[in-house]
Amino acid sequence: MKILAQYPLLNEGVHAEVLIRQDENEFVSLYELRHTRVKEATKAALDYLKERIIESVTLKTSELLDPREAERVKARIKQKAEELVHTEFSGMNDTEEAMLVGRLIHEMLGLGELELVLADDQLEEVVINSAREPVWVYHKKFGWLKTNVVIPTEEQIHNYASIIGRRVGKQITALEPLMDAHLLTGDRVNATLFPISTKGHAITIRKFARDPWTIVSFIDNHTLTAEAAALFWLALQYELNVLIGGGTASGKTSFLNAVLVFTPPNQRIITLEDTAELLLPGFLHWTPMVTRQPNPEGKGEVTLLDLMVNSLRMRPDRIVLGEIRRQREAEVLFEAMHTGHAVYATLHADSAAQVRQRLISPPINLPESVLGSLHLVAVQYRSRRTGIRRTFEIAEVVSEKDGVTMHPLYKWNARTDVLERVSNSSRLFHELSLHTGMTPKEIASDLKGKTRILNAMKEQGIQNTNDVGRVVARYYRDPESVLKAVTLKKPLKELG
Repeated sequence: MKILAQYPLLNEGVHAEVLIRQDENEFVSLYELRHTRVKEATKAALDYLKERIIESVTLKTSELLDPREAERVKARIKQKAEELVHTEFSGMNDTEEAMLVGRLIHEMLGLGELELVLADDQLEEVVINSAREPVWVYHKKFGWLKTNVVIPTEEQIHNYASIIGRRVGKQITALEPLMDAHLLTGDRVNATLFPISTKGHAITIRKFARDPWTIVSFIDNHTLTAEAAALFWLALQYELNVLIGGGTASGKTSFLNAVLVFTPPNQRIITLEDTAELLLPGFLHWTPMVTRQPNPEGKGEVTLLDLMVNSLRMRPDRIVLGEIRRQREAEVLFEAMHTGHAVYATLHADSAAQVRQRLISPPINLPESVLGSLHLVAVQYRSRRTGIRRTFEIAEVVSEKDGVTMHPLYKWNARTDVLERVSNSSRLFHELSLHTGMTPKEIASDLKGKTRILNAMKEQGIQNTNDVGRVVARYYRDPESVLKAVTLKKPLKELG
């Protein structure tokens, strides 16, 4: 047996340890969750305590179904659980009491043992395929791993899916066996029932980063260079339209979230998503909106198209679409560009050329002539073999007589693992000069200053979304003071 990694976990007072190891009898590495197992006598005691809590804590249906009340409900149940555990198990120490209270919270308000797995920030995906096999996880460093966690029955898996759905106003039944939902933490959930998933009931949870990747994080882990990041800063500052392409789990949404921090604080951002994933600095003027599925009678549905049309009446400066999928969404999005709104979105595509092809082909099928309102395209890439994510290509959209071409500015060199500049801009600088009055020399100087600021944030370890956003906001108010602080190597966090 070879141990690859070992680290502790803590969730709701319950301590656990993760051991990632290789076993000669297994073809994949193993994710072993170690924690104190509850004995049968303790299980009976916990069942008794659950009944007492249910009797003692009066909750309205509206409280249970309202995500905004979740923390308040949890606090009330936790307080009662602490009282009962302290009274009924008087011989326990504080750690043991906290562990029992945590178990109660996991079982009454959570997903049982899965809550410990979900507490692991090193995981990107948690997958239940059926009750006949263990839970699988996707680790940021080690990829897919088989765990020692097993959901005992298909009924329990169905119960977990139903609990998740009810909390966000969705349902999964034999008549509606597919469900897209999210946990209250923001983690995206997809559930399917047997016989649609032929092994058994299945749940896939894509974990949402509690502290999202920032543009500085991307520079630090070599996803892109500070020079390329400065180009997006310039594009966002001057309201150029940007589209992020890439494959599944390549980091499209994370990249979009990272560059949106470059939005000036005095402009209004409207984000439109199927599931809330974007998380911007708290001081930005930001209105997030999500879609809603129809009720069992087929009423009450709110689609992305509905949100987009409505957002145009909300005086937005920036409109952000989680993902372009259909023709009408794309048509409204490009119409918004033509009416003077700055627009940002993601799209499944593996290269800049493929972005163009997907936009002009079914099912999106836009006239190529409208693509000229798009300025910049970035494409994200994830290597399934190594797990790394990189900005694969950055291109500007150049209008021509018969349509548009994707003019590459940066490309990732797989051999050197560097995002290299391959050509100079033929459109962006011209348009910026036209609309801002800056000369090409001034634009180059501006980019150089932004690059220095980004490198300084990296060197000073400024990677939190709010901290990065505050430095950017301060730059918009007084760029000279920020550049001076960089030159003098002063802490940028102290700029306020």
